[in-house]
Amino acid sequence: MTKKILIVEDETDMALLVESRLKASGYDVISVGDGQAGFEMAKKEKPDLMILDLMLPKMDGHKVCGLLKKDTRYAKIPIILFTARAQEGDRKLGEEAGADAYITKPFEAKVLLDKIRELLGD
Repeated sequence: MTKKILIVEDETDMALLVESRLKASGYDVISVGDGQAGFEMAKKEKPDLMILDLMLPKMDGHKVCGLLKKDTRYAKIPIILFTARAQEGDRKLGEEAGADAYITKPFEAKVLLDKIRELLGD
């Protein structure tokens, strides 16, 4: 069965780049462009994994991650925080929100795909 990945990214070019890499690797992909839409889509679709930007319109990635991880219905969805913010404080906030991984942009496709496979147990 094909795994479903939700990308929450407000930079269209970045979202398309990640989406094309994931589709080429055999994943089903859903993309949305803001935190509120990401939160709603995660609840509706229950993806196998989420790639979540931090700096998003309407609701930031830390908040989306924290809300999902506090809800037992969605807490098991692995979340990769995907951001240009590489400061230690940002990583710490991500860990506190319950993120399963933290990948900084610009990114290497192999690093992202390896982390996805690891979190999905592929």
